[in-house]
Amino acid sequence: MDNNQLFVEYYKEWVSIYKEGAIRPITLSKYKMAISWLEKLVPNLKLCDLDRISYQKLINDYAKYHERQTTMDFHHQIKGSILDAVDEGLISKDPTRKAIIKGKTPSEKKPKYLNQFELHNLLTSLNLKDSINWDWFILLVAKTGMRFSEALALTPEDFDFSKQVVSINKTWDYKGQGGFLPTKNKSSVRKVQLDWKTVMQFSQLLKDLPSDEPIFVKSNDKIYNSTVNGVLFRLCKKADIPTISIHGLRHTHASLLLYAGVSIASVARRLGHASMTTTQKTYLHIIQELENQDVDIVMRSLANLS
Repeated sequence: MDNNQLFVEYYKEWVSIYKEGAIRPITLSKYKMAISWLEKLVPNLKLCDLDRISYQKLINDYAKYHERQTTMDFHHQIKGSILDAVDEGLISKDPTRKAIIKGKTPSEKKPKYLNQFELHNLLTSLNLKDSINWDWFILLVAKTGMRFSEALALTPEDFDFSKQVVSINKTWDYKGQGGFLPTKNKSSVRKVQLDWKTVMQFSQLLKDLPSDEPIFVKSNDKIYNSTVNGVLFRLCKKADIPTISIHGLRHTHASLLLYAGVSIASVARRLGHASMTTTQKTYLHIIQELENQDVDIVMRSLANLS
């Protein structure tokens, strides 16, 4: 390698050497997307010309099209390659130092989750037939907080009805060619407790299905996240509640547990988070709200001591 090489070519090679085969395909796709943006924004930028000003201009140009968090992710995706170039002596100083991360004004956020009353209205509007359909899928995600890919990968043998649990130990490659994939991380391999009503319903639904084949998807079918989100969108409209995504059902599940007083540690395990920190960051607003309620309880308890 030499410092007259185009930065985008250096970055392509860096991704190929250090990332391909070392990270999950869905994460690798983000690095591949970064390559596309480098080809668009700095196709002629050479390594030798990469300084703080040219780097900041790259980040600013990217930020014109993206919100701040997405720009921050892009910054982290390319920063690793640049630091390696500095270590190799291809760039004399770190051009990413003190980079200012900007971004478009965030669009108005849709509701991420439903409250208990809204979820009840959604579930009562489901068309739960005698055979598997997407309404059953929506019910199961709402009751377990599973990720979309985890629920798609479920087979009848993953259910242990006697112990009232479902085992999550794989995902479905819905973004690729189909087939089973490993879970997001080791913490994602877990057993999720089921309520008795869900156990009764699914024990009947699954009794005649092949034990090792996916319940909700055929191996040769192409399933899109948008398809199931469309079903959920129409159900939300029918129930006259805010429209959310399938991932929003996962947020709904977690938020209802937190409001019910379930510990953060238990919620983190149920969701398959790698650490409680992830749960705390994701549901910070709910945790803060609950802490404010705790303060009120503490103050009332202390006042009653006098």
